[in-house]
Amino acid sequence: MLRPLLLLSACLAAQLPAARPNILHIHADDHRPDGLGALGTKGLITPNLDSLVARGMTFTRAYTQGSMIGAVCTPSRTMMLTGRSWQRIPGAPSALPDAADPATFLPSVLAAAGYRTWHMGKGGNAFTAGLNAFQTSVIDDARSADNPATDRAHASSRLADRTIAFLKEHADRKDGAPFYAYLAPPVPHDPRSAEPRFHAMYDPARITLSPAFMPLHPWDNGEMAVRDERLAPWPRTEEDTRRQTADYHACVTGLDHHVGRIFAALKETGQWDNTVIVFSGDNGLSLGEHGLFGKQNLYERGGMHVPLVIAGPGIPHGTTLALAYLMDLFPTFAALAGAKTPQGIDGRDLSPVIRGESKGVREAAYLGYRDCMRSVSDGRWKLIRYPLVDRTQLFDLEKDPHELTNLAGRTEHAAVQGRLTALLVSEMKAYADPFPLEVAKPAKAEWTPPSKEKLDAADAEAAAARRKKQAQKNAKKKK
Repeated sequence: MLRPLLLLSACLAAQLPAARPNILHIHADDHRPDGLGALGTKGLITPNLDSLVARGMTFTRAYTQGSMIGAVCTPSRTMMLTGRSWQRIPGAPSALPDAADPATFLPSVLAAAGYRTWHMGKGGNAFTAGLNAFQTSVIDDARSADNPATDRAHASSRLADRTIAFLKEHADRKDGAPFYAYLAPPVPHDPRSAEPRFHAMYDPARITLSPAFMPLHPWDNGEMAVRDERLAPWPRTEEDTRRQTADYHACVTGLDHHVGRIFAALKETGQWDNTVIVFSGDNGLSLGEHGLFGKQNLYERGGMHVPLVIAGPGIPHGTTLALAYLMDLFPTFAALAGAKTPQGIDGRDLSPVIRGESKGVREAAYLGYRDCMRSVSDGRWKLIRYPLVDRTQLFDLEKDPHELTNLAGRTEHAAVQGRLTALLVSEMKAYADPFPLEVAKPAKAEWTPPSKEKLDAADAEAAAARRKKQAQKNAKKKK
């Protein structure tokens, strides 16, 4: 059951640190919003990140705003490092003229305020220009399965090793400059490979399935056969879902273990008490909920809902239902650093929520995926619209957090549905979203899993289209 919008166990007048703190941001890949033991997943072993939840502020309604591509992580990370919404990030149709100016990117803004900026981790499906704006950027995508120097199973270990070396080097500096360290581990994204000791901690037979587990999604949501959705058989089976969830948990526990080493290094080097630590994910992930296995959907246990925990000096302990976006971290970090926030960003400073001065910085959470899904929530009620197949869902998140009962079309909820539809239209306009909520000739909503032959043919066609597009780009460059 949802509680009052802001719960703080410390004084509501708590102040953020007066001195400029270090900022350590751990930003995991495909991390579910409930993906820590302390965030609600029973049996998930994450003592180190749970300690952040125990002493920091947890935003339980944090989201990445949307994606125009299947690789949701790319626009998500771009929004976070630019502070701009998904329709206004660099390259988007509604982007402002200065959107691609590196001087307006988060690492540049913090560097201008006197911070050392350091990145370690994921480089693929990320915002390359933003990573290039860091003073130091160490890429580790863990793409090789057989090279000990790059294998995914040890990605979290390598991340910790390099981060600990950075923390020790920073502690020895005499200039007094604070740091902004952006850690981007490529886990728990598939392939879900962790060190054997962490896989051994989870027995698939003991995994509890979500109440929202379904063999198939009830209709075509517009993105039913994207790469992520092909990682599980159709129809989804309980056995495969438990196995994949166990592997997912192993990756999370492995990350947590090595994060604990980083925390220990902060303490050993005397930097723990002046470091704000943020834990978040670039997007969520479905693991069988509603018959889905990807991040290309708008359910709460789906693609856009992310974990967000902020802990450190001056940050009170508590839980807030304030609606937040990842792009809000940009002005929040700038406020912590005493940096000047550029004009034209869409993110909003979360400091008033953290200090207990405000219940929230926005009234609605609006989400989108390509041209096929849009949603809006006011904190209790949530509307999801599928314009291409003319389907609508309405959920009461207070009574139905797993989104199992669709109330759309019911007479007794007509007023709520109408209000949220109007709110969605308003939010789309505010964020320059041009796609319609209705189409002239909606497609049939019925869907059956495609055959392997059909999928292979579609893949070949898509690959040919990509090659043609690349050839056209190359030809233009030669001219």
